[in-house]
Amino acid sequence: MVLRGYVPTSEETLQTLAALRLQSLNSDFSTHAPFPRLEELFPPHVLHARLPPPRRRPPTKCRGARLRAGLLAGGLWGQALAKQRAERDQRLRGRLREEGASTMAAIVEKWKLLQGMGRPEAMAAYVALVREWPGFGSTLFDVDLRMVRPRQGRGGGQPRQRAALTPLSLQSPVGSGPQRLWLGIGAKAVSLYKPGEPEPLDSFCYSRISSFGASDSSTFRLSVEDRDLLFETCQVDEIAQLLNTYLTSMGTRRPPQPQEPATSPPASDPPALPQELCPAAGPWQHRLPVGSFHS
Repeated sequence: MVLRGYVPTSEETLQTLAALRLQSLNSDFSTHAPFPRLEELFPPHVLHARLPPPRRRPPTKCRGARLRAGLLAGGLWGQALAKQRAERDQRLRGRLREEGASTMAAIVEKWKLLQGMGRPEAMAAYVALVREWPGFGSTLFDVDLRMVRPRQGRGGGQPRQRAALTPLSLQSPVGSGPQRLWLGIGAKAVSLYKPGEPEPLDSFCYSRISSFGASDSSTFRLSVEDRDLLFETCQVDEIAQLLNTYLTSMGTRRPPQPQEPATSPPASDPPALPQELCPAAGPWQHRLPVGSFHS
């Protein structure tokens, strides 16, 4: 979880977590202790984020210019460009090695400060740091939010109350393309995060979820009160199975329902969960046993 970048926190905290991991694996610092590779201690994407982004040339609009560029690319100019790219890649690899060495040195210095800490204490401190993130214990899925749309009306029934989807109900990302998010599924709530952001955009306790299911092999639908959220993901089955598992464990399982046409009969309101399972206000709090954490 930490190494895959699913714990949004500062680099200082990530270095401390790496030092605690070393202490739990090798006990006190020693030059003779086996040393894991940096990518086994520290999220690699953090180092790559320090590198300057590649420069992008504006696209050539003129067809004749594109043709000339294609012809030149196969000659001496193409060879020169290939040489420039190779030199740039070599510089980036050198910069990456420097950043890695600097980060490893900072981790080792923090490891030395942990001298005398036992392995159980090191693991307890590691988990305590990770538990500070509100999403701790949830299973995170990379999804693309494709659409947020009002649910179709139901004949003969009272209109549903608008769901409190503050960031999502006021806009649909369809016009600018899908929006990459983390879908976090926990024991008490389903949450949506912007990647790297510690606080969720929205959290829905299970009493607010009226239905869910697969629209097709790569589209997952989550209906929250009066809104349908459509996600593109390659893990449709995994998401549905995990939601079913949590609902079953609570004794409030409702099978996924297909998209209802406008002529469907009125549906009964979903059963209310106990108050402790569905906080009415305040930030979402999600706590699970320590044993549920996997880095």
